[in-house]
Amino acid sequence: MLTLERLRADHADAVLAFERENREYFARTVPDRGDTYFDPAGFAARHEALLAEQDAGVCHFHVVLDDGGRLVGRINLVDVEEGSAELGYRVGEFAAGKGVATAAVAEMCRVAPTTYGLTSLVAKTTLDNLASRTVLERNAFIAVGDVTISSEPGVRYRRALLPQG
Repeated sequence: MLTLERLRADHADAVLAFERENREYFARTVPDRGDTYFDPAGFAARHEALLAEQDAGVCHFHVVLDDGGRLVGRINLVDVEEGSAELGYRVGEFAAGKGVATAAVAEMCRVAPTTYGLTSLVAKTTLDNLASRTVLERNAFIAVGDVTISSEPGVRYRRALLPQG
């Protein structure tokens, strides 16, 4: 069982540890965030900036916790506007291939309409990131166009959200 928790100030240490532990793993499929991100002072500033964006309502950041309370991933809604947001997620290497991303995306699709008033989500991934494409397709995202991500060919997805009642 997974739990999504809205990002808080007290998540900072766990998020930094998670990002450091998985830095090389993530860099295999997405651009590295740079050394400043992993420096305690640089990370603290970035974490505070994320919380400010969240307080402004333009983004909603979450940690994904397993049933033991361990941070196993992150899932975010960014660029919230007119009932839509862009979905982004990452799962640690130790949790990869175990359905964590699929379950976290499913849960976000379930709560986003009622918690954030969203009616649709968009997402994008590179063509060669089969795992991410599979997660999106298993969660009823439909490919709607081609994109370029850091000079790599990619695909853009969309999913309409139904209000939960």
